[in-house]
Amino acid sequence: MDVVFHLAALIAIPFSYHSPDSYIDTNIKGTLNIIQAARDLGLERVLVTSTSEVYGTAHYIPIDEKHPRQPQSPYSASKIGADCIAESFYKSFDLPITIVRPFNTYGPRQSARAVIPTVITQLLNGEEQIKLGDLSPTRDLLFVKDTARGFIEIAQSSSLIGEDCNIATETEISIGDLAHEIISQINPKAVIVQDVTRIRPTKSEVFRLYGSAARIKEHTNWNANFSLTDGIAETISWFKDKNNLSHYKHDIYNI
Repeated sequence: MDVVFHLAALIAIPFSYHSPDSYIDTNIKGTLNIIQAARDLGLERVLVTSTSEVYGTAHYIPIDEKHPRQPQSPYSASKIGADCIAESFYKSFDLPITIVRPFNTYGPRQSARAVIPTVITQLLNGEEQIKLGDLSPTRDLLFVKDTARGFIEIAQSSSLIGEDCNIATETEISIGDLAHEIISQINPKAVIVQDVTRIRPTKSEVFRLYGSAARIKEHTNWNANFSLTDGIAETISWFKDKNNLSHYKHDIYNI
């Protein structure tokens, strides 16, 4: 085995408020298990998946890899811990690690805990009042095919060993504007209503994510190929398949 892509994690931020211990066990200890095994086996390369949530609300934009880490939720704290464990193995044992940090990836098969499936599944099930939390936070949204290509490009770049590397589009959109884009593609008559149970604690909400792609572009041939409009359209198309849609419970708040 030449390259390990470590993507396993607990990802849902709301559930991390409920069961933070599970996030420590899975995200930190799980990462330790992977990189310890990689060291024992003498693997040529390990890509550890981080998250833009480790940056917290932007101090400056675009957010580059030097941005301060801010643990604004137990989830983000666990991912910061995992990143630090990985970095320590590079520095302590010369393990050939790269920490890959995708911004907000979306697309077919995404978890029902994410906002885009939440909006799409409500609309496709005929709801005309779309329940959401805070509409003001912004996100840098990355279509899953662009994310996957980013991982492959990074794996092929030896100059990124020992580094962390964003995958980002260098754009941002508010949750409200995102919801309106999805509504416009499915049912323009629908409206958004606020559901207070979906709002994060104020100090825990990440209000702005807008990533820099300078490093990945410097070291690879990667560029984002999908516009938000096209990526949303392909995602909606996948959800319109009744076999796919049937796996999602649109009428509950998935944490």
